[in-house]
Amino acid sequence: MKRLHVHVSVENLAESIRFYSALFASEPTVAKDDYAKWMLEDPRVNFAISKRGHKVGLDHLGVQVESEEELSEMRERLSGAELPMEEQIGTNCCYAKSDKYWTVDPQGIAWESYHTLDSIPTFGESRTEATASASACCAPAPTTITFLSRNK
Repeated sequence: MKRLHVHVSVENLAESIRFYSALFASEPTVAKDDYAKWMLEDPRVNFAISKRGHKVGLDHLGVQVESEEELSEMRERLSGAELPMEEQIGTNCCYAKSDKYWTVDPQGIAWESYHTLDSIPTFGESRTEATASASACCAPAPTTITFLSRNK
């Protein structure tokens, strides 16, 4: 089953954790000095916030899947949209090791489809300066996403 993923960059993490904990009637399932995540069942969403020195507001949206098969299905869907896509296999980001496909919708919003493989103790891999400035998470900069073949 798929789960909607929303990641918001925030100015004040503690205030935001208080707000979203009240809104969701639930404490975060992951809480770090710079990041928090709620894995909610109603609504079924993976909602994350981070304070990592990036632009405050919506960071990216995504679809979290539970299997390699579902990730392959999402890759095909993204290919069908005929927009540039970047593959990240075995990447470390947001305290997790995952396989991912990134794209940017026509409005410029980054979309991530991913399968989480394991948790890790750090936020993630260092990215290039251009990529790091684009997102609080590990999203590639829109200009670095290229078309992947539909027949991969």
